[in-house]
Amino acid sequence: MNNTKIIGWVLRIAVAGEFIGHGVFALQGKEGWFKYFYAVGISGDETIKTLLLLVGIMDVALAILVLIRPVRIALLWMAVWGLWTAMIRWPVGPDPVWDFFERWANWGAPLSLLLLLGWPKTFKEWFVK
Repeated sequence: MNNTKIIGWVLRIAVAGEFIGHGVFALQGKEGWFKYFYAVGISGDETIKTLLLLVGIMDVALAILVLIRPVRIALLWMAVWGLWTAMIRWPVGPDPVWDFFERWANWGAPLSLLLLLGWPKTFKEWFVK
């Protein structure tokens, strides 16, 4: 196995692990995350629990997908979602700005895997490995 394949598998496992971990927290309805929903104008604990359930299902599904077949559009979504969830922590508070920096791997790993696979040149390439 060459280095590129090894790096690809390391990134696939890292991305899957991160999204499985966060997905399970979301499926559990992690109350510590409610403040991030409040910050973007979403209120009502039942509404937030429902949204967390959907996020959890999507995170775990994407984690499994990246292990089976890393699809570029999924990796782009994972990078954007990882960046968004890292960015929202500091302005919402009371998390310090360092919480954003600590989470760079949440978007950096999926973006790195996407770049390793190659940035798509056609629309179709977004949806194939």
